[in-house]
Amino acid sequence: MILLCLDVSNSHTTIGVFDDDDLVEHWQVSSDERRTADEWQVLVTGLTARADIDDVDAVSMCCTVPAILVELRALQDRYYADLPSSVVGPGVKTGIPIHTDNPREVGADRIVNALAAAELYGGPAIVVDLNGTATIFDVVDADNRYIGGAIAPGVELSLEALSRRGAQLRSVELAVPRDVIGKNTVEALQSGLVFGFAGLVDGLVTRIIDSLDADPDHVTVIATGSFPESVVEHCDTITTRDPHLTLTGLRLVHEKNHG
Repeated sequence: MILLCLDVSNSHTTIGVFDDDDLVEHWQVSSDERRTADEWQVLVTGLTARADIDDVDAVSMCCTVPAILVELRALQDRYYADLPSSVVGPGVKTGIPIHTDNPREVGADRIVNALAAAELYGGPAIVVDLNGTATIFDVVDADNRYIGGAIAPGVELSLEALSRRGAQLRSVELAVPRDVIGKNTVEALQSGLVFGFAGLVDGLVTRIIDSLDADPDHVTVIATGSFPESVVEHCDTITTRDPHLTLTGLRLVHEKNHG
């Protein structure tokens, strides 16, 4: 069975194709709010055709951008109405209990990540989704329940804000500087971004584990998303890297809703 998955976030969209349980192809494109349902279909069919994927048997999608979600539902209705399809949201089974104050306000991608973490690694687990806009922490407890998390600014967003608001600051390559003590403005910015975000991740993960009252050796901490390697490689608390965790979660959502 060929399953098409779309994970749409604020800045990037990840498109993946599964052949049964195997992720055989994946791409990343911009999340353009102006893109219509027809344009999404042209984009998807163009990518799959280049990979010699002719037919899609099912579709699973999640989206955190309301304007794009409207077009994805139109895409579903116009091009995939005859196929088993799921758009993560109210009425779609995920199989993971959501223990938050308002389960309906939890982002679809966060639920999908928590589902994949629970199914693949088991709780307690912490998913650290590092993408350009936000750094998102999602927590699965020992009973495989989603219990909440934390949200911090993303690396790219922080760099953009610094370059816009700082008169003598500019955008720099996200690379590891020679030393944590920067000898020039570029290295000082790189130090703050690389080591600063690594410290943010480690600090929040440590506090979350304390809140769980769990043994740190028994908590799986999964880095996912389009994370910068320069940051993750300096995080002491990350135990697993799974850049395609969300796509796997979308595959699991399909299985739970369509067998």
